[in-house]
Amino acid sequence: MDASAPPTGEPLPLDLVNTRPLSGTGRADLLGTPDRLAAWLARQTDRLGAEADGPAPTEADLAPVHAVRDHTEAALRALLDGRRPPESALRALADAQRAAPAVRVPVWDGTAVTAPPRRTGPLGTRLAALLAEAAAALLADPAVARVKECEADDCVLLFLPAHPRRRWCSPARCGNRTRVARHYRRHRSP
Repeated sequence: MDASAPPTGEPLPLDLVNTRPLSGTGRADLLGTPDRLAAWLARQTDRLGAEADGPAPTEADLAPVHAVRDHTEAALRALLDGRRPPESALRALADAQRAAPAVRVPVWDGTAVTAPPRRTGPLGTRLAALLAEAAAALLADPAVARVKECEADDCVLLFLPAHPRRRWCSPARCGNRTRVARHYRRHRSP
């Protein structure tokens, strides 16, 4: 896996939180620039839909997305530890949604009326609202109790296992590294 490309494939809020993996100097920010945010948005197009349309992200768009990511992670980590999520994190997720509420505007497409949800405002505010909505849905879903942190020593990524025995964020990345290290420890010369 490209270390500069965030992993994808988990529920959207987990993919967002997983944009801050461990690096040699602490936690990296894989959404730290407008270009990196644009690349992540391109990888999430199927889930973000029209909310990601428009001009390329700017520096101003980073802060609201980062805030939602931080609050989502705080709530998820609390639940992982068997604690109540911080009220400030839950309130911030609700506030992010209020900043750009989804409005269904009926339009005629030539054969039928459609009413896709649309948000207004700057890209970062719209994205933050959509991501906060997805985070709230995950936090309220009973499946959140199955969210796990990768068991690799040098990984903090979260995942929702489809199989209860899954231990790593990626069998190819962390799982393979862990197995190779275990094999090396067993077979190295004293």
